[in-house]
Amino acid sequence: MEVVLNFRVEITKPTSRDTNRYLPPAQKLYDWLIAPISAELEARNIDILLFSMSEGLRTLPIAALHDGKQFLIEKYSLSLIPNFSLIDTRYRNHELQNTQVLAMGASQFIEKNSLPAVPVELETISEQLWRGRGSQFINEDFTKNNLLTQRQDYPYSIIHLATHAEFRPGKASKSYIQLWGSEQIKLDEMRELGWNEPTVELLVLSACRTAVGDKNAELGFAGLAIGSGVKSVLGSIWYVSDQGTLGLMTEFYAHLNNVKVKAEALRQAQLAMLRGEVVITEGNLIISRGNRVVVLPETLRNLRNQKFSHPYYWAGFTMIGSPW
Repeated sequence: MEVVLNFRVEITKPTSRDTNRYLPPAQKLYDWLIAPISAELEARNIDILLFSMSEGLRTLPIAALHDGKQFLIEKYSLSLIPNFSLIDTRYRNHELQNTQVLAMGASQFIEKNSLPAVPVELETISEQLWRGRGSQFINEDFTKNNLLTQRQDYPYSIIHLATHAEFRPGKASKSYIQLWGSEQIKLDEMRELGWNEPTVELLVLSACRTAVGDKNAELGFAGLAIGSGVKSVLGSIWYVSDQGTLGLMTEFYAHLNNVKVKAEALRQAQLAMLRGEVVITEGNLIISRGNRVVVLPETLRNLRNQKFSHPYYWAGFTMIGSPW
């Protein structure tokens, strides 16, 4: 646990984001967790790893484990599972490319920092990357009633929520996803959303610490969503960067159009960030798929040129539940 804590600190600490101080604990954890079975994994041609972690390890950024030459994400698609009995282990080739996405979020808040990248994130995903097969609602339209109404009116297979969220240990009513104004979805309200009728294939929680949990609710909102019938959830295990999240999400949806395994779409997005193929330059976000350019809003156009290759920007998001 001491090494895990050191690993997380060195990845997330602002003063370490231009360093590789995370490598010693990343390699030590790889040697303990992966190296003993690496030969068998290669012999069996394994390409997806599912981890069921005990308390304390659930916020371990597995993607950034390192064998001395490369990160674990460079070899495998990855997924965390709250409990093996809670996921559907059967592979079905669902063509997500032909589905609709419901994208909702907020960029302005009463008592929280604004998220200026959210409007462009929602528009880029629903209108450009998903080729017009999406509906977007932002700020005053981001209410629980509208979320319920939209899903009742159309069986969206993908739901994307971009906002602030907070997991707090203890009573489930303390943890929330922030909606418009003072409205929130509490952790104990997730089961009321009806996302198992019909099943939501993919829930994307583009927010902070949505996969953090305690012994009462493994993996936070993401874990409870799985228990409520959602097949796969993309969530985060630390306070993520607004513009880094924009880069990862746009890259993720670009790959989701071209793969049959959701965890592989996340892997390709993380690799693109690691390789410096997702950058902000001259007020634009450049993503790797087709050299697509996303014009940033005025509030973000003064950002200095920025790369997202450090694990802080990409290792905090993880697929939870079924990887496919």
